[in-house]
Amino acid sequence: MVIVIGTELVFGWPALTEAFAQLTAPHWGWVGAALAAEIVSMGTYARMQRALLRGAGTKVSVRRHVAMAYAAHSLSVTLPGGPVFSSSFNFRQMRRYGVSPAEASWCIALSGVLSTGALVLVGSVGGLLTRNSGSWRGLLGYGCAAIAVSVGVRLLAKHPLWLDRPVRALIGGVNKVRRRPPEHGADRLFGFVTQLRAIRVHPGHFVVAVLLALANWLFDALCLWLCCVAVGADRITPVHLLIAYCAGMAAASVPVIPGGLGVVDAALVLGLVAGGLTSANAVAAVVLYRLISFGFIIGAGWLVWLLLRHRAKRP
Repeated sequence: MVIVIGTELVFGWPALTEAFAQLTAPHWGWVGAALAAEIVSMGTYARMQRALLRGAGTKVSVRRHVAMAYAAHSLSVTLPGGPVFSSSFNFRQMRRYGVSPAEASWCIALSGVLSTGALVLVGSVGGLLTRNSGSWRGLLGYGCAAIAVSVGVRLLAKHPLWLDRPVRALIGGVNKVRRRPPEHGADRLFGFVTQLRAIRVHPGHFVVAVLLALANWLFDALCLWLCCVAVGADRITPVHLLIAYCAGMAAASVPVIPGGLGVVDAALVLGLVAGGLTSANAVAAVVLYRLISFGFIIGAGWLVWLLLRHRAKRP
Protein backbone atom coordinates (compact mmCIF):
# COMPACT_ATOMS: atom_id res chain seq x y z
CA MET A 1 0.00 0.00 0.00
CA VAL A 2 2.90 2.37 0.83
CA ILE A 3 4.53 1.63 -2.54
CA VAL A 4 1.29 2.30 -4.40
CA ILE A 5 0.71 5.61 -2.62
CA GLY A 6 4.35 6.64 -3.12
CA THR A 7 4.20 5.93 -6.85
CA GLU A 8 0.98 7.92 -7.16
CA LEU A 9 2.57 10.87 -5.37
CA VAL A 10 5.66 10.88 -7.62
CA PHE A 11 3.86 10.70 -10.96
CA GLY A 12 0.82 12.73 -10.03
CA TRP A 13 2.39 15.51 -7.99
CA PRO A 14 1.59 18.39 -10.45
CA ALA A 15 -2.05 17.34 -10.65
CA LEU A 16 -2.17 16.90 -6.87
CA THR A 17 -0.88 20.41 -6.19
CA GLU A 18 -3.44 21.94 -8.56
CA ALA A 19 -6.18 19.76 -7.10
CA PHE A 20 -5.22 20.86 -3.58
CA ALA A 21 -5.53 24.48 -4.66
CA GLN A 22 -9.07 23.77 -5.90
CA LEU A 23 -9.98 21.95 -2.69
CA THR A 24 -8.97 24.90 -0.52
CA ALA A 25 -11.69 27.08 -2.06
CA PRO A 26 -14.64 24.93 -3.17
CA HIS A 27 -18.19 26.20 -3.65
CA TRP A 28 -19.52 25.39 -0.21
CA GLY A 29 -23.13 25.45 -1.32
CA TRP A 30 -22.46 22.58 -3.71
CA VAL A 31 -20.47 20.77 -1.01
CA GLY A 32 -23.51 20.96 1.25
CA ALA A 33 -25.70 19.64 -1.55
CA ALA A 34 -23.29 16.74 -2.10
CA LEU A 35 -23.40 15.90 1.61
CA ALA A 36 -27.20 15.99 1.54
CA ALA A 37 -27.26 13.67 -1.50
CA GLU A 38 -25.02 11.16 0.30
CA ILE A 39 -27.23 11.24 3.40
CA VAL A 40 -30.29 10.63 1.22
CA SER A 41 -28.44 7.74 -0.45
CA MET A 42 -27.88 6.06 2.91
CA GLY A 43 -31.49 6.71 3.85
CA THR A 44 -32.80 5.02 0.71
CA TYR A 45 -30.80 1.86 1.47
CA ALA A 46 -32.24 1.75 4.98
CA ARG A 47 -35.76 2.24 3.62
CA MET A 48 -35.18 -0.53 1.08
CA GLN A 49 -34.57 -3.01 3.92
CA ARG A 50 -37.57 -1.62 5.77
CA ALA A 51 -39.77 -2.12 2.69
CA LEU A 52 -38.67 -5.75 2.44
CA LEU A 53 -39.46 -6.43 6.09
CA ARG A 54 -42.79 -4.61 5.88
CA GLY A 55 -43.66 -6.65 2.81
CA ALA A 56 -43.02 -9.77 4.89
CA GLY A 57 -45.28 -8.45 7.64
CA THR A 58 -42.72 -7.10 10.13
CA LYS A 59 -42.49 -3.41 11.01
CA VAL A 60 -39.32 -1.77 12.32
CA SER A 61 -39.00 1.99 12.66
CA VAL A 62 -37.13 4.01 10.02
CA ARG A 63 -34.81 5.38 12.70
CA ARG A 64 -33.62 1.90 13.62
CA HIS A 65 -33.13 0.91 9.99
CA VAL A 66 -31.09 4.06 9.31
CA ALA A 67 -28.91 3.37 12.36
CA MET A 68 -28.35 -0.22 11.18
CA ALA A 69 -27.48 0.97 7.69
CA TYR A 70 -24.82 3.41 8.89
CA ALA A 71 -23.23 1.01 11.37
CA ALA A 72 -23.30 -2.00 9.04
CA HIS A 73 -21.86 0.03 6.16
CA SER A 74 -18.94 1.14 8.32
CA LEU A 75 -18.24 -2.43 9.40
CA SER A 76 -18.43 -3.69 5.83
CA VAL A 77 -16.13 -1.05 4.35
CA THR A 78 -13.41 -0.66 6.97
CA LEU A 79 -12.84 -4.15 8.46
CA PRO A 80 -11.03 -7.04 6.75
CA GLY A 81 -13.79 -9.47 5.85
CA GLY A 82 -16.19 -6.62 6.53
CA PRO A 83 -19.26 -8.05 4.74
CA VAL A 84 -19.27 -11.00 7.16
CA PHE A 85 -19.18 -8.71 10.22
CA SER A 86 -21.79 -6.46 8.60
CA SER A 87 -24.23 -9.31 7.94
CA SER A 88 -23.75 -10.69 11.45
CA PHE A 89 -24.37 -7.25 12.94
CA ASN A 90 -27.52 -6.74 10.86
CA PHE A 91 -28.83 -10.14 11.88
CA ARG A 92 -28.28 -9.49 15.60
CA GLN A 93 -29.88 -6.06 15.44
CA MET A 94 -32.95 -7.34 13.60
CA ARG A 95 -33.35 -10.11 16.16
CA ARG A 96 -33.23 -7.49 18.94
CA TYR A 97 -36.01 -5.62 17.16
CA GLY A 98 -38.23 -8.70 17.11
CA VAL A 99 -37.58 -9.97 13.58
CA SER A 100 -37.62 -13.76 13.22
CA PRO A 101 -34.37 -15.52 12.21
CA ALA A 102 -35.80 -16.52 8.84
CA GLU A 103 -37.05 -13.03 8.03
CA ALA A 104 -33.78 -11.43 9.11
CA SER A 105 -31.69 -13.82 6.98
CA TRP A 106 -34.03 -13.40 4.04
CA CYS A 107 -34.01 -9.60 4.28
CA ILE A 108 -30.20 -9.38 4.50
CA ALA A 109 -29.70 -11.74 1.55
CA LEU A 110 -32.34 -10.14 -0.66
CA SER A 111 -31.19 -6.59 0.08
CA GLY A 112 -27.69 -7.57 -1.06
CA VAL A 113 -29.06 -9.09 -4.26
CA LEU A 114 -31.21 -6.05 -4.98
CA SER A 115 -28.34 -3.65 -4.32
CA THR A 116 -25.95 -5.53 -6.63
CA GLY A 117 -28.62 -5.90 -9.29
CA ALA A 118 -29.44 -2.19 -9.14
CA LEU A 119 -25.78 -1.28 -9.69
CA VAL A 120 -25.59 -3.64 -12.68
CA LEU A 121 -28.75 -2.07 -14.07
CA VAL A 122 -27.41 1.47 -13.63
CA GLY A 123 -24.14 0.55 -15.32
CA SER A 124 -25.90 -1.25 -18.18
CA VAL A 125 -28.20 1.68 -18.84
CA GLY A 126 -25.18 3.98 -18.83
CA GLY A 127 -23.50 1.73 -21.37
CA LEU A 128 -26.60 1.74 -23.54
CA LEU A 129 -26.76 5.52 -23.47
CA THR A 130 -23.15 5.68 -24.69
CA ARG A 131 -24.11 3.23 -27.47
CA ASN A 132 -21.92 0.44 -26.20
CA SER A 133 -23.12 -2.53 -28.23
CA GLY A 134 -22.18 -5.04 -25.53
CA SER A 135 -24.21 -3.40 -22.77
CA TRP A 136 -27.61 -4.56 -23.94
CA ARG A 137 -26.34 -8.15 -23.98
CA GLY A 138 -25.12 -7.81 -20.41
CA LEU A 139 -28.42 -6.27 -19.33
CA LEU A 140 -30.41 -9.01 -21.10
CA GLY A 141 -28.20 -11.72 -19.57
CA TYR A 142 -28.62 -10.33 -16.08
CA GLY A 143 -32.38 -10.06 -16.56
CA CYS A 144 -32.64 -13.68 -17.72
CA ALA A 145 -30.49 -14.86 -14.80
CA ALA A 146 -32.62 -12.91 -12.33
CA ILE A 147 -35.82 -14.40 -13.76
CA ALA A 148 -34.34 -17.92 -13.63
CA VAL A 149 -33.28 -17.50 -10.00
CA SER A 150 -36.70 -16.09 -9.05
CA VAL A 151 -38.54 -18.98 -10.74
CA GLY A 152 -36.22 -21.54 -9.11
CA VAL A 153 -36.67 -20.05 -5.64
CA ARG A 154 -40.44 -19.93 -6.11
CA LEU A 155 -40.58 -23.59 -7.19
CA LEU A 156 -38.41 -24.70 -4.27
CA ALA A 157 -40.56 -22.69 -1.87
CA LYS A 158 -43.67 -24.47 -3.15
CA HIS A 159 -42.02 -27.90 -3.19
CA PRO A 160 -39.48 -27.99 -0.32
CA LEU A 161 -39.57 -31.81 -0.31
CA TRP A 162 -37.47 -31.69 -3.49
CA LEU A 163 -34.58 -30.65 -1.27
CA ASP A 164 -35.17 -33.28 1.42
CA ARG A 165 -33.01 -36.09 0.04
CA PRO A 166 -30.00 -34.06 -1.23
CA VAL A 167 -29.93 -31.84 1.86
CA ARG A 168 -30.09 -34.80 4.24
CA ALA A 169 -27.30 -36.48 2.28
CA LEU A 170 -25.19 -33.32 2.55
CA ILE A 171 -25.88 -33.00 6.28
CA GLY A 172 -25.05 -36.68 6.76
CA GLY A 173 -21.68 -36.21 5.04
CA VAL A 174 -20.85 -33.16 7.15
CA ASN A 175 -21.88 -34.94 10.36
CA LYS A 176 -19.75 -37.94 9.40
CA VAL A 177 -16.69 -35.69 9.19
CA ARG A 178 -17.64 -34.05 12.50
CA ARG A 179 -18.32 -37.50 14.06
CA ARG A 180 -21.90 -36.73 14.96
CA PRO A 181 -25.19 -38.56 14.34
CA PRO A 182 -26.29 -38.45 10.66
CA GLU A 183 -29.48 -36.46 11.39
CA HIS A 184 -27.83 -33.93 13.69
CA GLY A 185 -29.09 -30.42 12.80
CA ALA A 186 -31.51 -31.60 10.12
CA ASP A 187 -34.66 -30.79 12.08
CA ARG A 188 -33.41 -27.28 12.87
CA LEU A 189 -32.52 -26.65 9.22
CA PHE A 190 -35.88 -27.82 7.89
CA GLY A 191 -37.65 -25.84 10.59
CA PHE A 192 -35.82 -22.78 9.29
CA VAL A 193 -36.97 -23.64 5.73
CA THR A 194 -40.53 -23.90 7.02
CA GLN A 195 -40.23 -20.35 8.40
CA LEU A 196 -38.95 -19.15 5.04
CA ARG A 197 -42.00 -20.68 3.31
CA ALA A 198 -44.23 -18.57 5.55
CA ILE A 199 -42.71 -15.33 4.20
CA ARG A 200 -44.95 -13.78 1.58
CA VAL A 201 -43.86 -10.38 0.27
CA HIS A 202 -46.51 -8.02 -1.07
CA PRO A 203 -45.64 -7.13 -4.69
CA GLY A 204 -46.08 -3.42 -3.97
CA HIS A 205 -43.49 -3.45 -1.21
CA PHE A 206 -41.09 -5.40 -3.42
CA VAL A 207 -41.41 -2.83 -6.22
CA VAL A 208 -40.75 -0.05 -3.71
CA ALA A 209 -37.64 -1.91 -2.50
CA VAL A 210 -36.33 -2.22 -6.08
CA LEU A 211 -36.86 1.50 -6.71
CA LEU A 212 -35.13 2.39 -3.44
CA ALA A 213 -32.17 0.16 -4.36
CA LEU A 214 -31.81 2.11 -7.61
CA ALA A 215 -32.18 5.43 -5.78
CA ASN A 216 -29.41 4.41 -3.38
CA TRP A 217 -26.84 4.26 -6.21
CA LEU A 218 -28.22 7.21 -8.14
CA PHE A 219 -28.05 9.57 -5.16
CA ASP A 220 -24.50 8.38 -4.46
CA ALA A 221 -23.61 9.14 -8.09
CA LEU A 222 -25.34 12.52 -7.69
CA CYS A 223 -23.02 13.19 -4.75
CA LEU A 224 -20.02 12.58 -7.02
CA TRP A 225 -21.42 14.93 -9.67
CA LEU A 226 -22.08 17.65 -7.09
CA CYS A 227 -18.49 17.26 -5.88
CA CYS A 228 -17.36 17.84 -9.47
CA VAL A 229 -19.44 21.00 -9.63
CA ALA A 230 -18.13 22.15 -6.24
CA VAL A 231 -14.53 22.19 -7.51
CA GLY A 232 -15.44 23.76 -10.86
CA ALA A 233 -15.31 20.51 -12.86
CA ASP A 234 -18.80 20.60 -14.33
CA ARG A 235 -17.94 19.84 -17.97
CA ILE A 236 -18.50 16.10 -17.68
CA THR A 237 -21.81 14.76 -19.02
CA PRO A 238 -24.13 12.77 -16.73
CA VAL A 239 -23.69 9.63 -18.84
CA HIS A 240 -19.89 9.70 -18.68
CA LEU A 241 -20.03 10.43 -14.97
CA LEU A 242 -22.34 7.44 -14.49
CA ILE A 243 -19.89 5.17 -16.31
CA ALA A 244 -16.98 6.47 -14.21
CA TYR A 245 -19.02 6.01 -11.05
CA CYS A 246 -19.95 2.40 -11.88
CA ALA A 247 -16.30 1.65 -12.64
CA GLY A 248 -15.33 2.98 -9.22
CA MET A 249 -18.04 0.99 -7.45
CA ALA A 250 -16.99 -2.16 -9.33
CA ALA A 251 -13.44 -1.58 -8.08
CA ALA A 252 -14.84 -1.24 -4.55
CA SER A 253 -16.13 -4.82 -4.74
CA VAL A 254 -12.53 -6.11 -4.78
CA PRO A 255 -11.67 -6.56 -1.06
CA VAL A 256 -7.95 -5.79 -1.32
CA ILE A 257 -7.70 -2.72 0.91
CA PRO A 258 -10.33 -1.60 3.47
CA GLY A 259 -12.55 1.00 1.89
CA GLY A 260 -10.89 0.42 -1.48
CA LEU A 261 -8.46 3.23 -0.68
CA GLY A 262 -6.33 3.89 -3.72
CA VAL A 263 -8.16 1.36 -5.89
CA VAL A 264 -11.56 3.07 -5.98
CA ASP A 265 -9.97 6.51 -6.16
CA ALA A 266 -7.81 5.54 -9.14
CA ALA A 267 -10.79 4.01 -10.95
CA LEU A 268 -12.90 7.11 -10.37
CA VAL A 269 -10.13 9.48 -11.45
CA LEU A 270 -9.44 7.51 -14.63
CA GLY A 271 -13.15 7.37 -15.43
CA LEU A 272 -13.63 11.10 -14.92
CA VAL A 273 -10.55 11.92 -17.01
CA ALA A 274 -11.89 9.66 -19.77
CA GLY A 275 -15.15 11.61 -19.50
CA GLY A 276 -13.41 14.89 -20.30
CA LEU A 277 -12.11 16.31 -17.02
CA THR A 278 -8.52 17.35 -16.44
CA SER A 279 -6.42 15.30 -14.04
CA ALA A 280 -6.44 18.08 -11.45
CA ASN A 281 -10.22 18.50 -11.61
CA ALA A 282 -10.79 14.74 -11.42
CA VAL A 283 -8.49 14.33 -8.41
CA ALA A 284 -10.08 17.26 -6.58
CA ALA A 285 -13.60 15.96 -7.22
CA VAL A 286 -12.74 12.40 -6.14
CA VAL A 287 -10.95 13.55 -2.98
CA LEU A 288 -13.96 15.66 -2.00
CA TYR A 289 -16.34 12.81 -2.82
CA ARG A 290 -14.31 10.36 -0.74
CA LEU A 291 -14.14 12.80 2.17
CA ILE A 292 -17.93 12.80 2.21
CA SER A 293 -18.78 9.20 1.28
CA PHE A 294 -15.89 7.58 3.16
CA GLY A 295 -14.75 10.05 5.81
CA PHE A 296 -18.04 11.53 6.99
CA ILE A 297 -20.37 8.56 6.44
CA ILE A 298 -17.95 5.97 7.84
CA GLY A 299 -17.17 8.18 10.84
CA ALA A 300 -20.86 8.65 11.55
CA GLY A 301 -21.42 4.92 11.14
CA TRP A 302 -18.81 4.01 13.74
CA LEU A 303 -20.34 6.48 16.18
CA VAL A 304 -23.73 4.87 15.62
CA TRP A 305 -22.19 1.41 16.12
CA LEU A 306 -20.70 2.49 19.45
CA LEU A 307 -24.07 3.89 20.53
CA LEU A 308 -25.93 0.71 19.54
CA ARG A 309 -23.35 -1.43 21.32
CA HIS A 310 -23.70 0.67 24.46
CA ARG A 311 -27.48 0.31 24.37
CA ALA A 312 -27.22 -3.45 23.79
CA LYS A 313 -25.14 -3.83 26.96
CA ARG A 314 -27.71 -2.07 29.11
CA PRO A 315 -30.09 -4.41 30.97
